[in-house]
Amino acid sequence: MTLSRAMFDTPDEGEILRLATDHITAAGPYRVEAGYLKVGVDLVPSPRNGQTHASGMGRRVRELAGQDGPVAVRGRLWGRALALRGLEGLHGYLVVTSRSRPTGAELTLLATLVRHTAAALSVAFAYQRLREDALELHRLRDERASLQRKLISVMAELEYQRGVHTLMAEVAASGGGEEAVTRALHRLTGLPALFEDRFGRLRSWTGPSRPDPYPEPDPVRQDEMLYDVARQAGPVRIKDRLVVLVRPHGEILGLLALVDALEEADEHTVIALEDAAASLAPELTHLRDLAEVELRLHRELVDDLLAGTDEASAYARSEAVGHDLHRGHYVVVVQWPDRTVDDSFAQTVGRAASAVGMRSLLTRRSDHVVLVADDRPPARALYEAIARETGTRSGTIGVSAPCESLGGIPHHYQEAQRALEVRRHSRERYGTSFFDELGLYRILGPGNDYRELETFVQEWLGQLIDYDFRHHGAMVETLSRYFDCGGNYDESAESLAIHRSTLRYRLQRIRDISGHDLANVEDRLNLQVATRVWKIVLGGPG
Repeated sequence: MTLSRAMFDTPDEGEILRLATDHITAAGPYRVEAGYLKVGVDLVPSPRNGQTHASGMGRRVRELAGQDGPVAVRGRLWGRALALRGLEGLHGYLVVTSRSRPTGAELTLLATLVRHTAAALSVAFAYQRLREDALELHRLRDERASLQRKLISVMAELEYQRGVHTLMAEVAASGGGEEAVTRALHRLTGLPALFEDRFGRLRSWTGPSRPDPYPEPDPVRQDEMLYDVARQAGPVRIKDRLVVLVRPHGEILGLLALVDALEEADEHTVIALEDAAASLAPELTHLRDLAEVELRLHRELVDDLLAGTDEASAYARSEAVGHDLHRGHYVVVVQWPDRTVDDSFAQTVGRAASAVGMRSLLTRRSDHVVLVADDRPPARALYEAIARETGTRSGTIGVSAPCESLGGIPHHYQEAQRALEVRRHSRERYGTSFFDELGLYRILGPGNDYRELETFVQEWLGQLIDYDFRHHGAMVETLSRYFDCGGNYDESAESLAIHRSTLRYRLQRIRDISGHDLANVEDRLNLQVATRVWKIVLGGPG
């Protein structure tokens, strides 16, 4: 207990390790061969360590990676490397040996000494961090106080306001956008400054403590927050932030904020934030107008391409908007039932496509957005990007086969729609389907007569469907899974979660009820096609 008090009374880690080393014999017939302290990510040997086993001992404790473990020392019957662990992790090691195997009581005393040493190191390291944090905080406060005194001494209240106006006017004239504004705002206030778009996505951050990764916004909470801020005049405090909307002519284009966790913002800070928002508004309005013009030009061009247009005119117009139509293209149809298909949703799809590296032209229809892209979209990346932007995964994307000529775009638009419809009628209705991967479904999608398909299904599966309806059975589903698994009994039984013998019984009942022979090649083909039509096009059960 005296040793423990001595270790806890010293703030020096090396002294704590020395005390433990010098008094190890208090716990039993032990000798400390080496001691190590963790500095950064490395284990640094104590200056008191001997040189006899230094290299091998160091390798051994590093191999243990924070765990206790045996060590071998010539002439010593028993040896252990004991990790000095605290709540924050590993603090160091003591390598202890003995000429004889310690008794249970001696091991208990040694473990107690190790725990006290580790606890004392935890306290010492915590004190060290507190001292460092206090010194840094004191330095930052002194630096900030010095800057504030210099600012106050240089200009009076009106001069400060004039300086803010002048600076923000210069920033706006430079065309630097939100990055330049947040940089100027941070320079004026000393607080981290940020700009988010109206959907809560970070566009610019200047200053320390930026979250990484930046939190994904919740659409519902974002709308509620914007509504609350819009109801109040001037900057509004939300948790640790001072927020002001960039809202020219009543339309919210984004929000500008200062991170003020210590609530140090004064009237000068508020003036700077309001002026920064005012200087940013015209540029954002201009950029929004340009985006709308570009979107309208894209839409008009894509509308003509989907309807069929003169190639020479289309090439000239595409060059004017910076897109190369001379390459092969894919038509992509995007449908998100939870979102109204307006300009905002079209721009969301355009941002998502750009984020995954797609170069495309874009238009919208009443219930979907159409992209004409110069490369095959990544299999899942576009869907995931739109899901992140919209905050919902309930969307479907159809992609055409590659189109090598402008004249083929209307046909490939139908292909993309067909791929989308096939996906929507499948069991996994949300995601992306490619027309050139549909296989049999290419002839079963939109454009065929559904009444003929229903007649075909009724002819081959009608008796089984009626049986399932009357007996609440699963004969058609069993047959469909059997074909999907290539006729493999084990895989089919596993996918249906039934026993192999149950599957055999069901298949025999299918033969008896339908009158069709699964061993007959013609019957088997028609039954397989019928189950695909039943599941994909007609929607399966019901």
